[in-house]
This record gives sequence, C-alpha cells and structure tokens, in this order.
Amino acid sequence: MSEVHQSRRGFLAALAIGGGLAALGGTTALVMNARGLSGYEDAVNATWRHSDSTDLPLSSARQELVRYATLAANSHNTQPWQFRLSDRSILVLPDPGRGLRAVDPDNHHVFASLGCAVENMVQAARAFGLRAVPSYDADARGIRVDLEAAPPERTDLFDAIPHRQSTRALYDGRSVSPEHLRLLEAAGNGDGVRMLLFTERQQREDILSYLVAGNSAQMDDAAFVEELKSWIRFSYGDALSTRDGLFSKSSGNPALPGWIGRLIFSQVFTKAGENSKYENQLRSSAGVAVFVSDKDEPASWAEAGRCCQRFALQATALQLRHAFINQPVEVPAVRGQFASYLGIGGRRPDLVMRFGYGPELPKSLRRPVEDVILPV
Repeated sequence: MSEVHQSRRGFLAALAIGGGLAALGGTTALVMNARGLSGYEDAVNATWRHSDSTDLPLSSARQELVRYATLAANSHNTQPWQFRLSDRSILVLPDPGRGLRAVDPDNHHVFASLGCAVENMVQAARAFGLRAVPSYDADARGIRVDLEAAPPERTDLFDAIPHRQSTRALYDGRSVSPEHLRLLEAAGNGDGVRMLLFTERQQREDILSYLVAGNSAQMDDAAFVEELKSWIRFSYGDALSTRDGLFSKSSGNPALPGWIGRLIFSQVFTKAGENSKYENQLRSSAGVAVFVSDKDEPASWAEAGRCCQRFALQATALQLRHAFINQPVEVPAVRGQFASYLGIGGRRPDLVMRFGYGPELPKSLRRPVEDVILPV
C-alpha cells in the first residue's frame, strides 16, 4: 500500500510558480477555495464518525458495518472494494476497476486492503451485538463475513476506527514503552501472519536503505509516476467530487487548483526530494512493523491486511500515528533482498509500516456506502 506523496519542501517552493498562475483567478479562486474547505470539512465530519446508535436491526447494522469497513486503510485510497449483502453475511469483493496495475500488478495490495476492511468490520460488529466470522471464499475470490448474534461489547479498537489515519508526516522521535510495544505485537500477529517489530536505530537505518532503493526504482518508472499522479487530488473540489485518492492536504501539502497541481507536479515530485523526505520521516519514527504471511496467495494477503489494520487500530488507541512505507515490498528485486535481510526464507514480506508520536493531519474522504454495495 504505497502512499508516496509530493515533497512538502518542493511543493512549497513551487508555489512561486503556482502563485503566479493562481493570480489569474484572483479573488474568485480564493472564494472557491474557502467554499471547498467548508464543504470538505462537512464531508469529513459525516464520514469519520461513530454511529448514533449501535442498537439497530440487522439490516441497518449491516449497512453500518460496511460504512465502518470503508474507513480502513487501503492502497492509494483507491477503496478497491465492493460489498454484497445477504441475510446474515457480507461478501467483501475486489472492485476490478480500482486496481493499480503499475504498483500492484498481482492485486496483492487489493486483497490486503480487503483484509483491512474486514478487520474494521470484525471490530465494529462486536459493538452492534454481532460476531463477525471471516473466511476466504475461493469461488467468489473474496472474503465472506458471517454474522452471528453475540453480547454487545464496545472495545478500544472499535472506538479507534474513526480516529485512525495514515499520518504521512514527521514524528517526534520518542520511543514507545515496552508495555505498549507488547500490545502492538499482540495486535499485529494473526493466523499464519507474523509481525516483526524493529525499534533499534541501526535496524531502522537498515530498513531505510531498502525503502530508498524501492522508492528510487519507482521514481524511475514512468508508469508508476503517471498512475500515482492520476490518484492525487490537488484541490478540495477534486477530493469532494471523487471522494477517493490522495488529497494533498492529507499529506501536509497545500491544496491547489487541480490544473496548477498537475502543471507543477513533475517539477516538485523528484527522486532526490522524495528520498530525502522518507529519510527524515523514518528517522523521526519510533519503529517499523513488517507483516509476513506464511503463504503467497490472496487469502494470506487478506489476513496480513487484517493484522496490519488491527495493529493500526491498536496504535491509534495508544495515541500513536502510523504510515505505510511499502516500497521495499512493491519492487520485486528489492523485495527479495529485503526478505533476505528479514531472515524469512522464501516467504513474501507483505506490508511495512512506520509508527511513532506525531501530529494529526486532515483526513481523506470515502465514497458513500450506497456506491460500494452491489445490487442483490
């Protein structure tokens, strides 16, 4: 789930260019931006919220479980999922139109994203008096979540769902206590998935070398860069119209009119700038979590996603931030070297996430529930 973004320093430097172009719009552009901010904040508040009530009939509870599922982490915020509702189950399926051919040619991240969505559903179901039992459906190539009645239980992980975000910013460098590291480790391990935690400075420097190697390879890939650009939402209006993608403000960058952002993108999105950004971000982090599944197949990729999402929710409950740094596992040549460094034999490292204490950034949007539920 690579979340590669514009260098803030480069973006701000390029505002000299963008400012001159934006002047063509004058006061009208400023008014439109203010309106966009207001509309965006309203949409965020409507998206990232808890249900007014968890005492709902099953039909309404299923709709809410889907809404909570859509708040999960996913690749490029493509939201590559669809949901088919049955009487007592929900089938979570890939959306074939939302895959990333350049960065994710085998749909690994698609299935990891589905796993993240399922984990949110599992955590939310408990609050609604349901037990969610996921299983991989090979015929449907998706994850079936069966729903059973259970005593209502509201947990810290459920409460964390609307507060979780991938925070792509500098952290403050503070270490995490051993007690909290144990909680993170318990959350991040799962059925056939092992999480490796790296908190020592030299370990993080070692991982940084693979991060830079992977990022450099992607920056040299024109198809990757064009694919990434197509998912960036430079303005409030762009983000509101699609309710997906990578919004500039969510990365700590300024919101710009879309045409200006696209115009200056190539001038500010450089290999040197991105590598420098990742070096600073990783060195400011408290540690790195790597998720490794036993098998290289969709069911295991989804399980890795579940573990990663559970880790992210636990981190959020502990007031920790997190962000994906998946470049070491997205470039095949680097992935093999990274696997050797990890000492995991022939297994595939699935996901990489940094964590630490840091600021909250503006949240990204999600598509409405009705847009992701398939007709019966």
